[in-house]
Amino acid sequence: MTELLHVSGGPTKPEIIAVSLSKLDLADGCRFFDIGCGTGAVSIEASKMVRDISICAIDAREEAISVTKKNFEAFKINNAQVFSGESSEILEKQEVGSIDCAFIGGTKNISRVLEVLAEKKAKSIVLNAVRIETVVNVINKMKELDLFEEALHIIVSRSAPITGETMFKPENPIYIIVGKSGKN
Repeated sequence: MTELLHVSGGPTKPEIIAVSLSKLDLADGCRFFDIGCGTGAVSIEASKMVRDISICAIDAREEAISVTKKNFEAFKINNAQVFSGESSEILEKQEVGSIDCAFIGGTKNISRVLEVLAEKKAKSIVLNAVRIETVVNVINKMKELDLFEEALHIIVSRSAPITGETMFKPENPIYIIVGKSGKN
């Protein structure tokens, strides 16, 4: 099996990816945006879940762009475009209605990113955060934009050996914030 290359801050843990993607309502032929793509791990998993997905991976860090491209090549992801730069500026260039699902793994300029996703009528948005201040800001902004659906607090623990037996070591908790457009 191909090994995923890493960058600082990633990749997102498989269990968190599974929950996050389940909340995105991915569908065959959808246009998926991976904002703050890091290693591209979320896009790689999304491509396994649905047919004919079109992936747009965005990151402002050149190291992340390089690693994402290498991971896409290693995992034979041929249905992706990789963009380097400020996410909100790249999103602004998209047509209204052209963003089906958006996963946000980075929170730089998050208020503007959410505004643009709302303007472009993104159908489904999922954001992962580790800082409570980010969670509060994102929930408030999503409510302001009439996008907020729910927030989840996920804690995963992994088994580890201890004196010939097994214990569980917790991973850092993650907040998953879900937004949907076209709400009542």
